[in-house]
Amino acid sequence: MAAIPRALRDFFGEHPRLALAFSGGADSAYLLYAATACGCDAAAYCVKSAFQPGFELDDARRLAASLGAGLRVIEADVLADPDVRANPKNRCYYCKRQIFSKIIERAKAEGYDVVVDGTNASDDLNDRPGARALEELGVLSPLRLCGITKDELRGYSREAGLFTWDKPAYACLATRVPAGTPIDLDTLARVERAEAALFALGFTDFRCRVFHGAARLQFPAAQVEEAARRRGELRSALAPWFDVILMDTEDRG
Repeated sequence: MAAIPRALRDFFGEHPRLALAFSGGADSAYLLYAATACGCDAAAYCVKSAFQPGFELDDARRLAASLGAGLRVIEADVLADPDVRANPKNRCYYCKRQIFSKIIERAKAEGYDVVVDGTNASDDLNDRPGARALEELGVLSPLRLCGITKDELRGYSREAGLFTWDKPAYACLATRVPAGTPIDLDTLARVERAEAALFALGFTDFRCRVFHGAARLQFPAAQVEEAARRRGELRSALAPWFDVILMDTEDRG
């Protein structure tokens, strides 16, 4: 098991039966692979909400199927929580509380007392309000506890043959709306469709943020020049959802 470091194998040896919050991203995908490879009884729980685009659930299903792992999909109406809908700076705290409470409830009903997530050692917890919610709920983060960084888990994932090894990090759709601006389903739907159109044009790892009703596009440094050259094409592609298109000329970082 060269693709699984000793510390992580030891963790699974101590926790042979667990529930995993599974998004289909690189972190949770590697964690599910490692857990199943170590012989764990690992149940994957994916929460479907208005904050996740459809392709994330598709990736989660594809990865779980490739590992022979069962995937439980839990529906969550995140905007039913007024604290989430109001979109304060710590919105992620309220959202994580809701989502992980649902996972914990379902997992316990199915006999899983340990719940883990894919937070890794590279994640800056000082900038993540949701991390406080996970700590309060007793959720464990094996990758962080074992000191496994983002670059390391990508390397392990590539070695293991996971298609998610180089998948860009994808923050939820709520992050496209400025803090303090209330979130609604229509805005989320327009952003999701606009980003799908950008994917179809061949762009990757970008963001389509809402800025005073306009679409503010942010691209990685390697794609900024091409995006500027194709700005007319971008404007036409996003016209069904946004009247005004703005584009940052700097790397989105």
